[in-house]
Amino acid sequence: MIRDNERQLNRLRAILDLLTVVAAYFATYLLFFFVFPKNSFLGGIFSLITARDYAAAILYFAPLHLLMYIINHMYRPMRVTGRRLEAFVVFRANLLAIIIVMVFFWLFQGKDEIAVVQENQLYEEGIQGGKVLTFSYYCKNFSRMFLFEFGLVNTFAIILQRNILRYIMVAVRKKGLNKKTILVVGYSRGAEGFLDRVRNNARWGYRIYGILDDRMPKGTTFEKYEVIGKLDELPSILEKNEVDEVFVTLRLREYEKLESVVHACEKAGVMTKFVPDYGNLMSNNPYTEDLLGLPVIYVRQVPLNDMLNAFMKRMVDIVGSLLAIIVFSPVMLITAVLVKLSSPGPVIFRQERVGLHNRPFMMYKFRSMGVQREEDEKGEWTTKNDPRVTKVGKVIRKTSIDELPQLFNVLSGKMSLVGPRPERPQFVEIFREEVPRYMVKHQVRPGMTGWAQVNGFRGDTSIRGRIDHDIYYIENWSLGLDFKILFLTVFKGFINKNAY
Repeated sequence: MIRDNERQLNRLRAILDLLTVVAAYFATYLLFFFVFPKNSFLGGIFSLITARDYAAAILYFAPLHLLMYIINHMYRPMRVTGRRLEAFVVFRANLLAIIIVMVFFWLFQGKDEIAVVQENQLYEEGIQGGKVLTFSYYCKNFSRMFLFEFGLVNTFAIILQRNILRYIMVAVRKKGLNKKTILVVGYSRGAEGFLDRVRNNARWGYRIYGILDDRMPKGTTFEKYEVIGKLDELPSILEKNEVDEVFVTLRLREYEKLESVVHACEKAGVMTKFVPDYGNLMSNNPYTEDLLGLPVIYVRQVPLNDMLNAFMKRMVDIVGSLLAIIVFSPVMLITAVLVKLSSPGPVIFRQERVGLHNRPFMMYKFRSMGVQREEDEKGEWTTKNDPRVTKVGKVIRKTSIDELPQLFNVLSGKMSLVGPRPERPQFVEIFREEVPRYMVKHQVRPGMTGWAQVNGFRGDTSIRGRIDHDIYYIENWSLGLDFKILFLTVFKGFINKNAY
């Protein structure tokens, strides 16, 4: 059975991780003491404890790192885990291990009288003369730079080793080995979504045994996957011991059968996973709360509701907007002059948009159209060759220079550097009725650029596609994703072919 293979594979991964930690430690050791012994970054100018004492420390470092890997769940099945997520988990586990070592050294580095008064003598006589150093002296003088370098080398080595193992396992599965046999119970939208993903990701190593459904006739196929029977045949199929996992994908109206399906799987000792038929209503990362033993599932998890996440994002917005204002101030000054000379009217155009928690705010842009009376302004998108747009306006809209005044919206807290683009109130009223989940975008601050924009959804493009990307961003927010979007904006976001 595949479960036995996975246990063996997890043991192998643990052994490989342990060996990699040891190899990374001694690679750092060689750099520190022999390759760059007098370089202040890659080595120590000199060390108050011997190279032998550093070598002995691996007896403590290796088990500690392995423990951190276990705590961070690095030995769960990772067939469908992305490379970036696995790399982040490795980084987090190594960082925790280094922090623990640093705290330990800080707690036990108390200076005894001998270490304080005779520090130089200890180095000259104690080490060279073979005397035993005090434990507190050892903790005090173990190089923190060595720890930092080891952390970098080890993180790189573990990620490299795991990616090599990943490619090996993919190659093995392509040959038909290490396959996990899956039984799908219930034919629904969830089943179609799951089977479609399995078909497009052969590297997962899933083999579909078949589909059980009470509604679809036996022999019916979806893509290449066949309905092999009805739900009451589940116990007899599981008794054959040919199924590794059962994916329950019942339709909403069939949920009364869920309890009997789960009971049959547990009786057979088969792992059961649930793909809800209401997945389109839920977050990709649902949050579960324990209400005195009663599980409560949050329909949508918003990482930016966390105070620390919100604080970090706000700090990036403040620093980033200030730097951008300074860097782009010559561009904004020249643009202001050109706008003023191109047509009569104000330089800055103020327009009401809907922001965080559905609250209206005034968004700033460089004026790119001739001045109009408010009652004459069209409640529609700007179209190609729109006569309202000035010659200067065409250039600054195409290059997104007209958006630069929004940096002051960011600085004031009405907007963020990254987030869903805000809309005018009249469009919000229309879209909230026509586009499912449209109002979810107002759970975070609107942004100057966003995940939808760097994926091509700007101007007169699909509202549904834009909202899908906005919701992905809201549910999967991280500082790393923000920086990625800002980086992509430089190459994809400034020049907008849909800006008229």
